[in-house]
Amino acid sequence: MASMAAFIAVTAPNSLHSISNPLRPQLPARLRLAPPPPVPFAVGKGRSTALRCAASCSLIEPDGGKLVDLVAREGPAREALRREAARCPQIKLSRIDLEWVHVLSEGWASPLCGFMREAEFLQTLHFNCLRLGDGSIVNMSVPIVLAIDDAQKRAIGDRRRIALVDARDKLVAILSDIDIYKHNKEERIARTWGTRVPGLPYVEEAITNAGNWLIGGDLEVIERIKYNDGLDKYRLSPAELREEFSRRNADAVFAFQLRNPVHNGHALLMTDTRRRLLEMGCKNPILLLHPLGGYTKADDVPLHWRMKQHEKVLEDGVLNPETTVVAIFPSPMHYTSPTEVQWHAKSRINAGANFYIVGRDAAGMSHPIEKRDLYDADHGKKVLSMAPGLERLNILPFKVAAYDKKQKKMAFFDPSRHQDFLFISGTKMRTLAKNRENPPDGFMCPGGWEVLVEYYDSSAAPQGANKFREAVPA
Repeated sequence: MASMAAFIAVTAPNSLHSISNPLRPQLPARLRLAPPPPVPFAVGKGRSTALRCAASCSLIEPDGGKLVDLVAREGPAREALRREAARCPQIKLSRIDLEWVHVLSEGWASPLCGFMREAEFLQTLHFNCLRLGDGSIVNMSVPIVLAIDDAQKRAIGDRRRIALVDARDKLVAILSDIDIYKHNKEERIARTWGTRVPGLPYVEEAITNAGNWLIGGDLEVIERIKYNDGLDKYRLSPAELREEFSRRNADAVFAFQLRNPVHNGHALLMTDTRRRLLEMGCKNPILLLHPLGGYTKADDVPLHWRMKQHEKVLEDGVLNPETTVVAIFPSPMHYTSPTEVQWHAKSRINAGANFYIVGRDAAGMSHPIEKRDLYDADHGKKVLSMAPGLERLNILPFKVAAYDKKQKKMAFFDPSRHQDFLFISGTKMRTLAKNRENPPDGFMCPGGWEVLVEYYDSSAAPQGANKFREAVPA
């Protein structure tokens, strides 16, 4: 059994989303949050199953002690905000910008209350964390920023409040107490990805052609972000997830992040995690199966098809619906492994998860040009065990899962009989589905495989959809 890394909690009180700096000495009263209670996790490097779950249902405190909710209440306050937004200078949001508004508005990035100002941006780039007003820190590894061009900057002038609109010019939010600063794209790319090699997906989509300025400020969202694509029922906010976990009397929540279809190797990791938590003393650990729902690169299976496949996994009984919550994580994907995996873990704290499954090359991908991994496959899980601001989260690393030809099922790789195992990469899986060939029995549930074949057999699948080799978390 792989050892679990659990670390002592940060017991210094977290209070509010502000950075101690001369530019922002005063903090709005609404951000002065009560300190969260200390979390009594034991210390131990590479320790085994000594950790015991609480006897009663208890969810981990969100970063900062309180979930941020930036959506205006329905009624007069919302209508007043809408009228004010109509009078403000307007900035049009891209698809990815709108996804970040969604992330911020529901508190996934708590205690962040809007797009980053310069001080927050610099701390994220250089330290992967934010220092709060009381000196404590929260993890923040990816910049959540809004770019504008020279003409937009001139149009804003000395205004302190601007409106944000979507692609159809629908009013979305107001950004107030704004801070405009230089968008140094080269530094942002190099520090976030560790390289400036051409072909980085998110970079090409959201940064290369973005404006030369970044604008930060406090965000007030007029109404909850909806996509009207048939999947909004799965887009549960952190507050809604916490309510669902409490309704199910969860005494532990373990999260599994993925952007791929679920095969039986993934299911093995999740079911084995629950078994281990029960052995540790948990009475009702609940799985948060949390596929990424924001921007993904063109050759990834689209969200709609992935959700159909996940539904089949539950229907076929591969995962237990009674102990599994399936929801969509609205964040865009960066594909920057050790950096981004921290964001994936941090955001799940805010949703109530106190355990996080991490595997090989989490959030990574192949080098866009050379035939090699862009990141070291083990650095993601190693970084999580040391990342500042994630001390309260229990990291669950696992061995590699592969297809056991003798047992005819997915199993944890045993190096003593390596000849018995077959590794089926993402590329191999997609090629089989595209060619309407079946994988070995026991690799994926039949219903789930049918959905994948249907996608690659449809016109929805892009040409060259097996260009990148996706690492399988294990």
